[in-house]
Amino acid sequence: MTSDNVTLAQLVMHHGEVVSEIYGPDVTAQTTLISWSMAKSVTHALVGIAQMDGLLNVSDSHLFSQWEADERRNITLQQLLEMRSGLSWVEDYVDGDASDVIEMLFGSGKNDNAGYAIAQPLTSNPGAEWVYSSGTTNIVARLLGNALGDASGFHVNIEQFMRSRLFDAIGMHAQPKFDAAGTFVGSSYVFATARDFAKFGLLYLRDGVCNGERILPEGWVDHARAQHAFDKETGLGYGAHWWTLPGERNSLVAAGYEGQYVMVIPDRDLVVVRLGKTVAELRNTVVAELREVIEQFPVTGGQ
Repeated sequence: MTSDNVTLAQLVMHHGEVVSEIYGPDVTAQTTLISWSMAKSVTHALVGIAQMDGLLNVSDSHLFSQWEADERRNITLQQLLEMRSGLSWVEDYVDGDASDVIEMLFGSGKNDNAGYAIAQPLTSNPGAEWVYSSGTTNIVARLLGNALGDASGFHVNIEQFMRSRLFDAIGMHAQPKFDAAGTFVGSSYVFATARDFAKFGLLYLRDGVCNGERILPEGWVDHARAQHAFDKETGLGYGAHWWTLPGERNSLVAAGYEGQYVMVIPDRDLVVVRLGKTVAELRNTVVAELREVIEQFPVTGGQ
């Protein structure tokens, strides 16, 4: 373990029970850690619940008044979830001068993440190209807030919705973060323990059901893993706000900056969580190590 690659927490849940739990320096089972882009997969869950309630539909277009004057009016919620909106975006975590994500989270867009992303022009036809974009997720989060009736600057309704319908329902003690415009920063900011992130993974492992109660709509987990792209840089497939792990059938991966992972492996009835601080150059090493952990458990065909 070097300063470039520090594992803060690693947890394995097999058959719904924690079978391995390891913590790094100054970290315990009670320590809350940042999700980074694993929050995108939480956003997917929230959209599913909202669709189940009739508040949103993935086929919806004409999503914002600002888009009505041009072809952006044709962007669907489904295309946003697949990262195929066609909106201009540069997802760069190093070069701040070129990076839209840094400008959105820490620069001119920090008070209104979704507003920054909504203002981006089209660079391709909606649905034509896959471009990973944190801005896209915050657009989706703004749609959620709007559907729940939160006025600009407020997030009472969406926070209550998140807690009652998702976090409390699965026993997950999580802290989401909101910007000054009241938008859930669904691209980046959910704070929770390794055990809590495992509970979230277990929800998707169990097809959206927790303790006999359906939390996510039927078919929503399949919606997450219907692969629309393959990213050569990460070696992962991409579905709808979830990644997929090649070679592991029906797998789902929530992945975040600096090596945050929740890996859901149905054929092995397994959830693996890894939280840490790893430079991008070593990310694939972390994934390889997690594959070694996964392969210690036999393929049983599911639950």
